[in-house]
Amino acid sequence: METIKLTAYSKGSGCGCKIAPAVLSEILKSADQFPPDPRLLVGNESHDDASVIDLGNSECLISTTDFFMPIVDDPYLFGKIAASNALSDVYAMGGKPLTALAILGWPVEKLAPELAQQVLEGARFICRMAGITLAGGHSIESQEPIFGLAVNGLVAKNNIKKNNTAKEGDLIFLTKPLGNGIVTTAAKRGVVKESDYATCVSYMTSLNKIGEELGLMDGVHAMTDITGFGLAGHLIEMSEGSELTAEINFMDVPVYPFLGSYLDQFVYPDMTTKNYSFYASRMNTLDAKQLFTLCDPQTSGGLLIALDEKSLPNYLSLCSAHGLPDMLMKPIGKFVSRAEKSIQVNP
Repeated sequence: METIKLTAYSKGSGCGCKIAPAVLSEILKSADQFPPDPRLLVGNESHDDASVIDLGNSECLISTTDFFMPIVDDPYLFGKIAASNALSDVYAMGGKPLTALAILGWPVEKLAPELAQQVLEGARFICRMAGITLAGGHSIESQEPIFGLAVNGLVAKNNIKKNNTAKEGDLIFLTKPLGNGIVTTAAKRGVVKESDYATCVSYMTSLNKIGEELGLMDGVHAMTDITGFGLAGHLIEMSEGSELTAEINFMDVPVYPFLGSYLDQFVYPDMTTKNYSFYASRMNTLDAKQLFTLCDPQTSGGLLIALDEKSLPNYLSLCSAHGLPDMLMKPIGKFVSRAEKSIQVNP
């Protein structure tokens, strides 16, 4: 079969093709006032990762969906990354995935059906790694290739992790390094090193399965995952929802060790500047490196965790058991009492 580059058939890529936060804010506005559903424990009001419905038996149903256009050229890898990304929303709520349905849009006159089949195979592999089955789904013809999953999961009511329940003094952790948007943009421009690209892909295809166990830890006060709005956007959601300020030390933020070489070439996705323009007023002034790192859109990014310092030994033990490298085993900052800015970035 002729070598096909999937990214050549799409305008955006991965979570970088999300609607910009300023535009999305307008779209979500509504004048309708519906009676609240008492079963809905987590909805759209907190911009959280998934909805949570109380099943009435101390268990809750997590429902989420996530899909995007290709971030890599290989269809099998595209399926793996998209599936990992969608499942992450369940893990970010502290839950266990239960079932998944595929969402597929395919330009059948441009791209062979065999390529779409490989996308699904990649997703099936990741679902098996999560201990679930890709049980079905829906497909349409579209102008650009699109793929993702609708996922359901379960979580005990007492173990739900929201993104707006951090507490003053909590340490802030990440479970994956930043830089996916920059590296994949370098790949699209043909300037990425093969080894750098392989490292990035390995993280994007890694499940945030640790979130299921973090759901059992009382010391984990809040959790979300880092996707298209970058660390800055998702940390602002957490800090403002919790009525706190996040102080982070930029030198402690985990990034790919080779990221600087691409920043030196001014490689970054368009979504980065859209993120910054929306969130800039809620942060202190950033230098160029801080801006392009903290606002970099992540696809299948890591978990962002607010942790009680008393639980640090147990947390580090769990991270070690999951094989997290040393750069992910130290906090990037902490939550403090509310100040003028939602995020204060220190050198």
